[in-house]
Amino acid sequence: MELIRDILSFYLTYIGPVLDILLLAFLMYKAYQILIKTQAVQLGRGALFMLLIYALAFLLHLTTLLWLLNILASGVVIGAAIVFQPELRRMFLTMGQNGWLRRSRSQHSHINYVLSAADKMSALRRGMLVVFLRKDSLKEIIENPSATRLNADISSNLLATIFEFDTALHDGAAVIDNGKVIAAGCYLPLTKQDDINKSFGTRHRAALGIAEETDAVVLIVSEESGAISLAYDSKLYYDLSQDDIMNQLTYLLKVKGEEKTQQSEGSAS
Repeated sequence: MELIRDILSFYLTYIGPVLDILLLAFLMYKAYQILIKTQAVQLGRGALFMLLIYALAFLLHLTTLLWLLNILASGVVIGAAIVFQPELRRMFLTMGQNGWLRRSRSQHSHINYVLSAADKMSALRRGMLVVFLRKDSLKEIIENPSATRLNADISSNLLATIFEFDTALHDGAAVIDNGKVIAAGCYLPLTKQDDINKSFGTRHRAALGIAEETDAVVLIVSEESGAISLAYDSKLYYDLSQDDIMNQLTYLLKVKGEEKTQQSEGSAS
């Protein structure tokens, strides 16, 4: 019994506080990552400011201010939830993206077909919007009545057929998963960001919108300029070179070196 008490005392005196600090630091770091990823930094700053005011009032024994803050606390929380509803929604979606109850990562071994079609659409000044699935499901978007299920093997000709002509599928997005075009003509949620470039049209706003709500990677070809861009992790990377796009897609989609070699050989033949 004496040994158990000594171990417990050692844990409570030395190990417990260190573990407590490490876990708190880890949680704060993950919370910061989520805030940055969901563009909700202003929400975190506001919460931190209120905590500092409360701490000062407590330390300086400002009883009137403490009384007022305690009364207003519930109203402030409800008001913040209403005002920052889009940011909170994206925050919880991002937290869900890091969970265990998710499908396995999609395998993408046909990036070159998409890039070949993107180059063609860029030269023709035809818009293109392609969504690469990763771990998050887009079931609601794919099964929407406005979308057309294809489940077809991916090829440059298929993508060119979808986007080159003014068909019913041209204005929507094509969703790619495991080397197949799962659906086309899919309509994506638009971004709520206010600071986006005013020259960006619906395709870029839709790409950024789905990148805010899921972990999908989106390739966009501008109909106006022909610029090829990527959107992922709530950010838009505009007018990238072919090499930059290939490198980023290879990294983001976890394409293995052997698969990348096969792609290059396939495109060369």
